Parts: sequence; C-alpha cells; structure tokens
Amino acid sequence: MILDRFRLADRVAVVTGAGRGIGHGIARAFAEAGADVVCAARTLSDVERTAEELRSLGRRALAVRCDVTEEADLQALVAATIQGLGRIDIVVNNAGGWPPSSVKNTTQMSFEEAFKFNDVSGFTLVRLALPHMLERGGGVVLSISSALSHLVDKPFVVYGTCKAALNHMTRLMAYELAPKVRVNALAVGAVETAPLAAFLASPDLKQKMESLTPLGRIGTPEDVAAAALYLCSPAGEWVTGKVFEVDGGTIASNWPLDMAALGI
Repeated sequence: MILDRFRLADRVAVVTGAGRGIGHGIARAFAEAGADVVCAARTLSDVERTAEELRSLGRRALAVRCDVTEEADLQALVAATIQGLGRIDIVVNNAGGWPPSSVKNTTQMSFEEAFKFNDVSGFTLVRLALPHMLERGGGVVLSISSALSHLVDKPFVVYGTCKAALNHMTRLMAYELAPKVRVNALAVGAVETAPLAAFLASPDLKQKMESLTPLGRIGTPEDVAAAALYLCSPAGEWVTGKVFEVDGGTIASNWPLDMAALGI
C-alpha cells in the first residue's frame, strides 16, 4: 500500500532543535512513523521532554544537549547516537535562525556567527554522520530553510542570505552524495512557534499576516513535519537536491511589521 512508503520502521533519525516548535513536530512525526529519534538542542530539559513523549509512543529516543555551533558537541551527538541506537539513517538540520538585522547595524562578527549557526553547523553534522550512513548503504539529509531565502523584506539581509546559502548547499551536496545519500530542504514560511508568538499575540498583526498569506492562515509545526516525513521516508526516494516551499502559498513576504521603521 502507498501509505507503507511513509513508514520509517527501525530507522534512526537525528533532529537538531528538537525541543520545541518545528524540530519537536518533526521528531514526533518520525516517531509516529516508526523511527527511533535522537533529540538534540542547547536546552537539555526541552529535549528530555520531547524524548519522553516519543518513548510514550513506543519508540526509543535519546535526549542530547548540543550547541550546533560547537564541533565538539556535534561529534558527541554523533557518538551518542551510534552508542545508544547503533546507526544513523536520517539527519534533520533544524537548528538555526537569526533576529532581524539591517545592513547598517550588522557587524562582520555577527554575520559570521549567523553563517556558522545556519550553514556551517549543518554541513559539519552531515560530514560527521556521513561515514555511518554509508556503512548502512545510504541515508537522508533534510535542512530547514526559510521562505526568506528567496523572498525579500527589510531587515532580513543576514538571515535571508544564510538561508539562501543553505538552499544551494543542499543542491551541491545532493549532487555530490547521490545516489547513496539524498539531500533536500524545506523553505518554510511563517509558522506558529515560540519566536513568532509575541507577534501573533496581537490580533491585528496576526490578521494582517494571515491576509498576506494566500491560504489564509499561519503554518503549524505539523504542516512542516508532514513535508519532512515525505522527503525523509521511502515515499520521497526519487527526490534529491530540491528545496520544497511550505509557506501557505506566499509569493511575497507576509511579515506584518516595518522593522526598519522601528530602527532594527
């Protein structure tokens, strides 16, 4: 049956930023599909809650504290996965992000930190996990990008540039690692997670953002998780090097505030 192709029975997935929001949604979806999951984030208490939730679904789950900008932490994450679950089949580079920052207010150090957080960290985790994937004949990599990787708005020059680089890194990595390892990304629009909650608390701002979204609502972590499951399961086994847009149909930014006018 076609639904069987969405199963992840006995696969092991590593998900960064798994304590909350999109990462939590992906981790849960993978567990529901039969995967064992290693949940990584900087805040151990967050991923411990996620891991316990996944165990309640009957899956094995590990919680690992990991700052993805530290290579030693990424090395420890891979080692903990192999020691605890014996293999790596899927890597989800979800940890990332950066606050709005205009050209005039962005230092070189800040830009470099953003690039390390959004791009170098994911590349490093894939490089470390790759030998273990190849031992098993292959694997899947998924990175969480942003609609601002191809849309424009002020003042997101740092964040958008980092995510655009992530998109092309996805294409280049996919071409190099095919056919054994598939590599894709999701360019995600506005999703109702903690970073957006402060803005969505204002009914006026939420309504404006929804009105600028063709499908008329803000996304949920489950919307993103469903796309992630497709790309990381056998259902997506003929897809690599692609950046899927999961954004409610937006063709222009739906950000409701003029951040430049606020001096950011």
